[in-house]
Amino acid sequence: MKKVSVITILSYLVVASADAATVTRVDVSGNQRMDAESIRILSDVKVGDNVGDARTNEIAKRLQESGYFSKINVRMSGNVLKIDVSESPIINMVTVEGNDDVSTDDLKKEIKTKERSSYDAATIGADVQRMLTVYQRKGFFGTKIEPQKIELPDNRVNVVYEITEGHPTWITDIKFDGNKKFSDRTLRGEILSREHAWWRFMTQFDTFDEDRIQYDAQMLRQFYLRNGYVDFAVKNTAGTFTPSREYYSVVFTVDEGDKYDFGKLTVDNPFPDIPDDVLTDAIVMRAGDTYNIDLVDETMSALRSAVAEYGYAFINVEPVPTKNDDDKTIDLVFKIQKTNRIYLNSINILGNVRTFDSVIQQSLPMRAGDPFSLQTIEEGRQKLMRTRYFKDVQMVPTRVADSNMMNLDIKVEEQPTGELSGGFGWSNINGFMVDAGITESNFMGRGQVVQLRGSIAEYQKQALFSFTEPYLFGRQLSAGFDVSYTMYDYSSLGSFGYDRDSLTVAGRMGWRLTDHWTQNVRLSASFDQNYDIQTTGGWQKANLYTLGTNFRYHNLTTNFEQNTHTGVVANLGIAYTGFGGTETYMRYNADIIGMINFWDDRWQLRSSLDFGYLQPLDGDYISRVYRYFLGGESLRGFDVAGVGSRNWAFSTYALGGLWKLNGSTQLNFPIFIPDEYQIKGFVFMDYGILGKPPAAEDTYTYYGITRDNYIDDTLRTSVGVGIYWNTPMGPMNFSWGWPLKMTEYDREQRFLLSFETQF
Repeated sequence: MKKVSVITILSYLVVASADAATVTRVDVSGNQRMDAESIRILSDVKVGDNVGDARTNEIAKRLQESGYFSKINVRMSGNVLKIDVSESPIINMVTVEGNDDVSTDDLKKEIKTKERSSYDAATIGADVQRMLTVYQRKGFFGTKIEPQKIELPDNRVNVVYEITEGHPTWITDIKFDGNKKFSDRTLRGEILSREHAWWRFMTQFDTFDEDRIQYDAQMLRQFYLRNGYVDFAVKNTAGTFTPSREYYSVVFTVDEGDKYDFGKLTVDNPFPDIPDDVLTDAIVMRAGDTYNIDLVDETMSALRSAVAEYGYAFINVEPVPTKNDDDKTIDLVFKIQKTNRIYLNSINILGNVRTFDSVIQQSLPMRAGDPFSLQTIEEGRQKLMRTRYFKDVQMVPTRVADSNMMNLDIKVEEQPTGELSGGFGWSNINGFMVDAGITESNFMGRGQVVQLRGSIAEYQKQALFSFTEPYLFGRQLSAGFDVSYTMYDYSSLGSFGYDRDSLTVAGRMGWRLTDHWTQNVRLSASFDQNYDIQTTGGWQKANLYTLGTNFRYHNLTTNFEQNTHTGVVANLGIAYTGFGGTETYMRYNADIIGMINFWDDRWQLRSSLDFGYLQPLDGDYISRVYRYFLGGESLRGFDVAGVGSRNWAFSTYALGGLWKLNGSTQLNFPIFIPDEYQIKGFVFMDYGILGKPPAAEDTYTYYGITRDNYIDDTLRTSVGVGIYWNTPMGPMNFSWGWPLKMTEYDREQRFLLSFETQF
């Protein structure tokens, strides 16, 4: 056997040696653009090499992989290696046609075939697959892409990807199997995907997306965990396409399990200097409450914040559950890992080219030497982001070796702070309106705000210049001035019956009293020209010099997903107008707005109350243009300035009042349209009392006839319904109001529409 094996190997070597030949010359043919020497280099063959069948196959493969050739023939003819090639066409142009729902720019990002490269069918096929993936992510599973090769002279081609999109693969049915505690409708509301309907033309959630379906399964688990079902599982997400792949239906098969409540809740406190009750008070749920994973997360965050207040940073809180199947409760022990108290060593600001360090430092709630607190650091990051000076802010703490100190690097990425804006809108008070303005919110990098704005409306025109210094003398003290010119063309609007041109120059200063209270002081001078059709003499000059102060309370929390708020906003102000001007009086004002959300923050009850009082001094007369009026948006169901005392001869126009008290209670609620469209319904009740005008208005003489005017200060009320739509262009309000209590000379206006937009 050994002799046979040796003979066989020797025979093979002899045959192989007989097939191989020594190359004395390499001939290249068929090339047009590439020179022969370049092809010889690509082949990696030199004169003197032994080349057989295996080597010629290797050479052909290497040339094919270069991508320059469509056909290659390599063979030995005697001692001459002959390489015959057909060069691949050069791509002249790559275009995409037929795409509407996916932009050409997005598709070209997936195309690797480039102009002036060699035509490669494999690369083009890969391009098609990548573009189909883009379409499938948008739900277009029926899309077809056909690459076309258009031949040109000089062995050039154009490549055209012809796309037939069709319509997206719509989700026709979303069903659930195994759910007994919650209805299909409730569960559909907890996921992103939606069943297709014609009115969902502004979203893509009704198209099939495999990644979104998997995310929906996670959202279902989170929903059940928030409602006590700790053993919940999605067992299957079975979906089926129609044969044309134009429609898709999905069934989520779920196992709900049993519902659990919180049992015993304790905190393992390793810090002797932190009272146990401080940590116990941080637990946001109580024994007996339905188990909710969100409350567990909130408690962990609250514990970190409570511990951070004592200077302990980077603590780890681990909830250790004990499941009690007998009474369906879960005991939780929040274990806190002990750390040492840490202090800030230094704060370094990096990346700011334009904004002064001092501007950034003034926004920070911490200083070097303070106890290190992640909560305070995050508060500082949020404050810096709210300035809108920066595209991104990163807080990077670094431990100082062998110490209990920490350095903090604040890395900022600045962004343009100038804003050129415009808008248009319509309301019953001002009619159609167009405005435009330019604002610089970080002037010269000092955090100063400069604004120039103008607006033109059917009944009002205004120009405004404003300057604000937010940190006067390096303190939390804002100051600024405003210059505005306003023209009120109200002589033909509603019940006003006057025109007014006003130039106002004002200086102001404001400061924070507490976390929720602020105060500002304002000194202004207004130079007016007034025309009141109920008085003789035409245009009258009026100079008003006013000093006033205002206290503001603001304490709101916002659900940005539902665009609803909970909390209270209030203002209290007093102002003196006089100092030798044409009008002398005191003005007192107060208003308060309270809001509360309920039922998953989708419902909101809003109540407001507004009070104003004008006190004439030294028996001075207060002109009608400076009095209070009610109606329109302040008292729906009535026309603008449509309630209150009126002149008997000019009953179209209101006399206004020296005081007012009006309020509103409104219930906002979701309607049958999905939340993503941000359309809410509301019902309301408005009420108001407009005080009497000055005593001089009790009678009026017209063409020698003197009669009593219509004077009253009685209550008016109205009720109504409406729709609020936060459109992509801006908010729109539609309301219908019906007066319940009114007088015969009040003016009604049942329908009220207002909208505005910015661009």
